[in-house]
Amino acid sequence: MDATDSTSDFRHPALLLIDLQRGFFADPGLTAWRQQITANCNRLAAAAARAGVPVISVSTVHKDDRSTWTLKMLEDGQGYLFEGTAKAGYLEELELAGAIEVVKRRDSAFWNTELTTLLLQRRASSLVLAGVATDTCIRATASDAFAANLPVAVATDA
Repeated sequence: MDATDSTSDFRHPALLLIDLQRGFFADPGLTAWRQQITANCNRLAAAAARAGVPVISVSTVHKDDRSTWTLKMLEDGQGYLFEGTAKAGYLEELELAGAIEVVKRRDSAFWNTELTTLLLQRRASSLVLAGVATDTCIRATASDAFAANLPVAVATDA
């Protein structure tokens, strides 16, 4: 396969920083990695910006009235990352100047958001994903990107 094949064409990528919010880092498993993940995401975002690559920050935010809750949240009766709360906010040390913001209500950054339109407007033909959680939100976003014929790379240290 050469660089012009659609499965490996990263000439026009967009960087998605997914769920780098305080609420996710309350988890002890992520707390230990917060500084390293944030530093690596900041370096990645700075390099993308220097290269003219769109940087899109994706956050999960819900309404406390249950109207945006997932089935699991409704089942448990426990919502999280409510609009306007500290937990829904980005990590303080994250450098997002110039980033485009997308708010999502489900695992995938594509589900019922303006992400596809933003990517088309910026002529992005591939994605680089970084952030949390790899087993849910990054995986779901990568799967939906694949379904949209967008090659995906995951920054494993970010």
